[in-house]
Amino acid sequence: MTATTADEAYAFVRSRESSARTYARSVDRVLQYGNLARVHDTEGREYLDCLSVAGTLALGHNHPVVTERVQQFLASGQIQQALDLTTPAKYEFLRTLYDQLPPAFAATAKVQFCGPAGADATEAAVKLFKTATNRRTVVAFHGAYHGMTAGALSLTGNLVAKTAVASLMPDVHFLPYPYDYRCPFGLGGAAGVRAGLAYIERVLTDPESGITRPAAVFVEAVQGEGGVVPAPPEWLRGLREITRRLDIPLVLDEIQTGFGRTGTMFAFEAAGIEPDAVLLSKAVGGGYPLALVLYHERYDVWQPGAHAGTFRGNQVAMVAGAATMAVIKSADLVTKARTNGERIGAALRVLARSRPEIGDVRGRGLMWGVEVIDPDAPADALGSRPGDGERARAIKRRCLEHGLIVESGGRHGAVLRLLPPLVISDREIDEMIQKLEKAFVDCG
Repeated sequence: MTATTADEAYAFVRSRESSARTYARSVDRVLQYGNLARVHDTEGREYLDCLSVAGTLALGHNHPVVTERVQQFLASGQIQQALDLTTPAKYEFLRTLYDQLPPAFAATAKVQFCGPAGADATEAAVKLFKTATNRRTVVAFHGAYHGMTAGALSLTGNLVAKTAVASLMPDVHFLPYPYDYRCPFGLGGAAGVRAGLAYIERVLTDPESGITRPAAVFVEAVQGEGGVVPAPPEWLRGLREITRRLDIPLVLDEIQTGFGRTGTMFAFEAAGIEPDAVLLSKAVGGGYPLALVLYHERYDVWQPGAHAGTFRGNQVAMVAGAATMAVIKSADLVTKARTNGERIGAALRVLARSRPEIGDVRGRGLMWGVEVIDPDAPADALGSRPGDGERARAIKRRCLEHGLIVESGGRHGAVLRLLPPLVISDREIDEMIQKLEKAFVDCG
């Protein structure tokens, strides 16, 4: 494809696609080939992909083991879609998945395969826990992202997509999330964690709070779209203790953080807690569409057909997912993610010391956020300055021009998000940091 036809292809797709498109607005290239952490566009330009399809590609593009397993499966003549019927691919996938779960959770976990997107896992969990508890209220957190379908959007903090949509799911309430750089209580640190937990407990036990006892509390151990905000382990432990004591199911959304992304197989494991349910998608399908809910068997009160979906039996995704989990285990990529995360965090903090427009660096494993601020604006009581989304977008653009794909998110789109594949090499980490630094310098 020549430069002219590449431009024509991009312009044609842009002219036909809805105005809801997102990533294509900042990556105005026609991407064609991929190999692990590298992608190439139709004009032959190479990029280091530190978006990984929003964390979906745990092993990067076209990992040879995953590709080989999928090709073997397609050549075998086995059925590729199966509703919720039992197949060899489904059996192997579930055996592999349950081997990755914390043993205590796996011992009592039931599974519901959902429609192919993570949002449907959220929808299924809402239905399940409303049915099991006979309650109507659901609780989520400021900055949360649980999907874009109507029910999932109701649990999502970002107002942009919600403001224009009437009649979202009622009886949803939001509580403060422990965002240390912008502590909702103006305290930060351990004091902010204590205040947050005290507030949650007070709201859930106050007979005048206006919030009836919830059917479930939905939370991300590390908020992704909300700006890569990790919850302190002590906060998650406190939340688990409160919800268990009050008999409120706790649902961990691991759609973006699962399978080694944060340096543990699942992000909640860093706090040593056991949730009542876990939402999975993205990496669980090895790059192919798949979503599911794992939940404690005590809540398995559904009647047949209470939740369904035509493509919940995506056999190719089950084959690719099983292969991906096997590689993560055999190559010890969880440990590698943790070690590489420490290296990335240290390098980003060095960069932050020389760039006043970096307000905060945070993350775990291979999930990092760099919050871009206006260094000349007045600081609040904690010393935090306003986010600068325009500057973040300019830096993201310069990254692309230097051959680095990153994403932005968080409040005002001011957080640059790094989600490289688990197979990223040491040399590629150095390259990522160098290109990011050059983009900051370019944007002055």
